Amino acid sequence: MSLVRNPAVAGAFYADVPEALRADVRRHLDAAGALDGPVPKAIIAPHAGFMYSGPVAASAYARLRPAGAAIRRVVLLGPCHRVAVRGLAASGADAWRTPLGDVPLDASLRDDLVRRFQQVAVSDLAHQAEHSLEVHLPFLQEVLDDFILLPLVVGDASGDAVADVLAAAWGGPETLVVVSSDLSHYLDHAAARRSDQAARRAIEALDPDGLDRDQACGRVPVRGLLTLARREGLSVTTLDLRNSGDTAGPKDRVVGYGAWAFFEPGPAAARTDFEMTTRALLDAHGATLLRLAARAIRARLDGAAEPRVDLADLAPPLRANGASFVTLKRDGRLRGCIGTVAAHRPLAVDVAGNAVAAAFRDPRFEPLTAPELVGLDLSLSVLGSPRPMDFADEDDLLTQLRPGTDGLIITDAGRRALFLPAVWRDLPDPRRFLTHLKRKAGLSSDHWSDRVRAERFAATELAAADLGDPAAIWAEGETV
Repeated sequence: MSLVRNPAVAGAFYADVPEALRADVRRHLDAAGALDGPVPKAIIAPHAGFMYSGPVAASAYARLRPAGAAIRRVVLLGPCHRVAVRGLAASGADAWRTPLGDVPLDASLRDDLVRRFQQVAVSDLAHQAEHSLEVHLPFLQEVLDDFILLPLVVGDASGDAVADVLAAAWGGPETLVVVSSDLSHYLDHAAARRSDQAARRAIEALDPDGLDRDQACGRVPVRGLLTLARREGLSVTTLDLRNSGDTAGPKDRVVGYGAWAFFEPGPAAARTDFEMTTRALLDAHGATLLRLAARAIRARLDGAAEPRVDLADLAPPLRANGASFVTLKRDGRLRGCIGTVAAHRPLAVDVAGNAVAAAFRDPRFEPLTAPELVGLDLSLSVLGSPRPMDFADEDDLLTQLRPGTDGLIITDAGRRALFLPAVWRDLPDPRRFLTHLKRKAGLSSDHWSDRVRAERFAATELAAADLGDPAAIWAEGETV
């Protein structure tokens, strides 16, 4: 028996009669006009009653009309107004209903996020009376063809925590991200305009810390989108900025509304931006990171517990959250490789921790011993956020892989494995690359099912050998 979440605010925030609702939505969209240009990957739109915020929301949704058939999944995030939520709350329903019909939920993606992220849980209570997500559905039902939905109410969470979940659900052109937020609340018209302009400047600067708590009720999911947009090099355009005094209400006590569109760079541009950013980071601070990794391994050999990193003495880029892998080799053969896929701690701490894990906790090898430091090669990779791939079958996946560029994660049957882009040097053929990755995951070489999930990511590598004598890094007091 299917579980359907019924509308909570139909007849209040929007019409509960299908014909009237459809007419209202189309009127707002038509008023927004025909908008040229690329289709956004993500939008921010308001969530008040349609008579107040509908014209502003329509300025974002009208942008999606050309992609009505291409967008097949919507990831929808908004704030919680009625129930306290820690982290992000998904809906356990099978579908959400509006007067325009039922929208099926993406149960597979929901379950995957709940399994992977401790900040994601299922709470139907959080969604039961919440309007911040529901009011977007009539617009989505009008501008898109058939689509599935992942609704997430966002409560007490950091921008990084939300960004990590968004990155995992990001997908390709088939996936749209919608963040729901109003702006200032119950100021007079002039004060609201000043507050909303400040919010606009923060969003245009992709500055998650620039949003004051009073400037946007959906500031937490907005911060998550801004955090990810900055990581991935997205651009943003302000589409509309008005308040209820401009649309349908008095001017002495207004609510602010804004709409923004976020655009991805092309694949080559995105890759170049990531490579330039991380290469500059490693050029400036790579030697420091390699020393931290080596010192953490030596300290463990001397009997220390987990590595301790004094962040106060490090440059800001090394104190920012980052994801890394550390690889150890002897005589060209792998001796250990452990890493982190999602950035959740300072990069310097991540590198030191992964170095110890690669040396002593890689299940494929015995723990490292002190004599093995002689001739041990050390390298590290800084990772970009993984992005789910959309493919019809194994051959389709193989044609999409970019040898030498893509890191790849595959998941199926409770098994998961990852290859860094560096593995392409030994396995340059996409089919062999994927076959060996299956084996690493504990799957058979010919394994395939319709449940296989794949994510690609970029990574930039630095080895001690790239900076000089690789043996010097293991000598206490030496610099690379």
